[in-house]
Amino acid sequence: MITLLLADDQPLVRTGVRSLVERDGDIEVVAEAGTGRETLAAIDRHRPDVTLLDLQMPDLDGLQVLRELGRRRSAERQDATSAQRHVDTRVVVLTTFGEDSNVFAALASGAAGFLLKDAGPDELRGAVRTIAAGEALLSPGVTRRVVERMVASVPAHGSGERLSVLTGRERDVLALVGRGMSNGEIGQHLHLSPETARTHVGRVLAKLGARDRAGLVVIAYETGLVRPGEASGEA
Repeated sequence: MITLLLADDQPLVRTGVRSLVERDGDIEVVAEAGTGRETLAAIDRHRPDVTLLDLQMPDLDGLQVLRELGRRRSAERQDATSAQRHVDTRVVVLTTFGEDSNVFAALASGAAGFLLKDAGPDELRGAVRTIAAGEALLSPGVTRRVVERMVASVPAHGSGERLSVLTGRERDVLALVGRGMSNGEIGQHLHLSPETARTHVGRVLAKLGARDRAGLVVIAYETGLVRPGEASGEA
């Protein structure tokens, strides 16, 4: 069972999303929140596997929520005696294409992915399952062109120093993750087994200090290892 928190300031939206995601019985909405502060409190209380987060929220907006979660994660990592981990939830940002210029900032702040608000029921449920499984950045039906549009205006910072900790093979793996490939696709491209590809991805995550694949995609674009136009098709 995947536990889900719905964070949106419109009750009607939350009601609609709840009815759609709970239809198949493998996703349970454990809480709803209408403000940023309510979202943080609900995450602390319910520890959902996935949080669907609208960026336009009262009192604290979605970006502020993400940054606060990042601060809490850092504090928990530094506290070796902490018996509880409250902020393991994976956040999916809800956005409207063409209106929200903060999607890339949300990904850079720790969001695990994003979903367009006009996504269909199957796309919505598939996105929750995909993110809960720790898989790809982009949910079904959201094209990688959306990511490219968001990052096109972000100047590359150069890959030399930041990626110097990676081997040549690991840089290749990072580039393919940045292009939206799954472990299986990476394995096929580099003639590796999916398990070996997964191992390489894990090493890249550890070396670059990224929390998940979404973080690797951000790094791949920020360093210029992947440029807009190089992503392959749709998720």
